[in-house]
This record gives sequence, C-alpha cells and structure tokens, in this order.
Amino acid sequence: MMIALKAATPQLPRTTAVADHVVAVDETDSTNALAAQMIGDGSLTLPDHQDGELAVAVVAADRQTAGRGRNGHKWISQPGRCSTMSYAVRIPRAIATDESVNGWLQMIAGLVTLDALNGMIEEYGAAPNQSDCFLELKWPNDVFCHGLKLGGLLSELVIPPLSGTDADADDDVVIVFGVGLNLALGACRLPTPQSTSLQLHVSGLPSFGEMRDAVAERQVEGFRERLAKFIADPKGQAESLREEMKAVCWARGRQVEAHFTDGTTLTGEAIGLNEDASLILRTQDGTDHTVRTADVGVL
Repeated sequence: MMIALKAATPQLPRTTAVADHVVAVDETDSTNALAAQMIGDGSLTLPDHQDGELAVAVVAADRQTAGRGRNGHKWISQPGRCSTMSYAVRIPRAIATDESVNGWLQMIAGLVTLDALNGMIEEYGAAPNQSDCFLELKWPNDVFCHGLKLGGLLSELVIPPLSGTDADADDDVVIVFGVGLNLALGACRLPTPQSTSLQLHVSGLPSFGEMRDAVAERQVEGFRERLAKFIADPKGQAESLREEMKAVCWARGRQVEAHFTDGTTLTGEAIGLNEDASLILRTQDGTDHTVRTADVGVL
C-alpha cells in the first residue's frame, strides 16, 4: 500500500538569496493561480526593470491540489518528491502580446529549466546512468528524458494593478511561468506510464530539498538573464533561440501526431521551428504545416 506523503513548507535559502520575493506555502491549489491572485490584489509586487535588470518573484508549494497544464490538463505531483514552482517576471506588454515573438517566452522557460537541471547535476557531481541520457524539450512545454515526461511548464499572462503614477509601469504585464518537475519520485509513484523522474536516470543526486532549492536558484537567475536579453532584442534573440532549440528539441526529426483542441489531428515529421516559435510539421505529401497550439506525441 502506498503511504500518503505529508506536505511541508519548502525551505529555499539559496533561492531566497537571489530572488526579489519568495512566497512558500505547504499547500495550495496551484502556484500559478496563487501567484496571479497575489499579483492582482497587490500583495506580490515586482519593481520596474532598471538598466536591464529584471525582478523575479517565486511562489512555491510542496503540494498542489489542482495543478494545471496546457489545454486544461491536470498536473499531478507529490509532496517531498516533486518541485512545484511559479516564477513571475514583469515584461513590456508590447513584447508579451506580439505574436511574432511571444511564442519564444515559453521556449525560454524550457531552456532555463534545462540549464537549471543540468547545472544542479554538475554542481553535485551526479552522473547519468546511461551515456545517452540527456534532457530535452518536447514542444511546446514539456521536459523529456528518454522519451518520457519529467516535467511540464505553463506560462500565463497576468495584468498587474494600475499604479496610477508610473505610466511606463502601466505598459508592463507579468508573465507567470509555472514549472513542475519530478525530481525524486520512485518508479512506483509515477502518475502515468509516460512519465519519469530525475532520480531514475541520474545517480549521486542530493536530497530532494537540496535539489529543489538548487534548481530554483538557477531558474531565477536564468529567467532574469535570458528575459533581459530577449526584451532588449526580441528579433535577434528569437533567431539565436531557434538555433539553440535545434539541439534540445525532442520532436525534431521524429514522426509525430499533433492533437488540436477541436479534436482534429495532423501527422507528419517535425522538421523544426518557425521564426515565431511555432512548430513546422511536414506531412507525407511534402507540405509544411504550421502548428501553434496542439499536444504533440511521437508515433
């Protein structure tokens, strides 16, 4: 019989040292929902970005009772085993709403997450159990390892309260990046046959609490650095990100099936990303299709 795990307030000393604001609770329905609520009622504020330096706030919980993924999917996590964090960053409204570049915000979240996980593994001298074990991103929002889902990301736009005094600030919005990661789940606790956990692929990892804090610290720094560069030069960074994604895009070069919200599907080879971060799917007749919103699975 599986024993229920008790939630405890996350201890995040390293993350607290680098973030502008950290909210940690033992349990909430969704860290993204809690972050949005606090931003909306003014209890979580982010200062204006000065000289390219972005403020990053963190909302963390040990247990989510209603974790959310894209397209209404549920995110199932377990306390003391899964990291559930949301990172809030204030960015110009013009970039967040520009469909020619805003798709890269989700890709940035994925790349920040890979950097954080790989950096933590290297810091603690841990090592993959197999030589071909490396982390990838399944477009548009999943962290994969060996073709299995290790984590998921969900980005949401939140309108902060009007300041009434700072016109430039009122032209900003807040993007909340929710990141759920299976770090220390045993095989018997995995929620689905398609999911996995970092400890099943990497040996020599530290305790769950240390892992969670070390990864979150790196994510704060990664969001701050990557988003500042993106805000300064969205088009230029989009091209750089497109090149960077070639090495870590799990779907690229595979036969996949895209499932759309209207119930239709499209099958073909994922050949890369467009300039706006949408997926290029080439069907058997040689036609290239643009996929912007869909669940993508390998065949």
